[in-house]
Amino acid sequence: MEDAVSRRCIAIAQYMLDHRATVRQAASAYGLSKSAVHKEMVSRLPRVDARLGREVAALLKYNKAVRHLRGGEATRLRYRGLQSRADEV
Repeated sequence: MEDAVSRRCIAIAQYMLDHRATVRQAASAYGLSKSAVHKEMVSRLPRVDARLGREVAALLKYNKAVRHLRGGEATRLRYRGLQSRADEV
């Protein structure tokens, strides 16, 4: 069982690095909760593969630093969509 968890942890980490994915995106891709993915990346991965753990930690730090920009972009796109629908009416 522990071997399967380690392989899954490494696979998720590799996915996140390859796709520059957020925890939510990785959770969606693997059918897990974001809490489970975060726990695996923060606590299990460094014990399984320290180098990969440092790389993912840097990605998580970057994602946290730009999350306000992603949220603002999502809101802007949402309101742009509402505006275009209002123009059609």
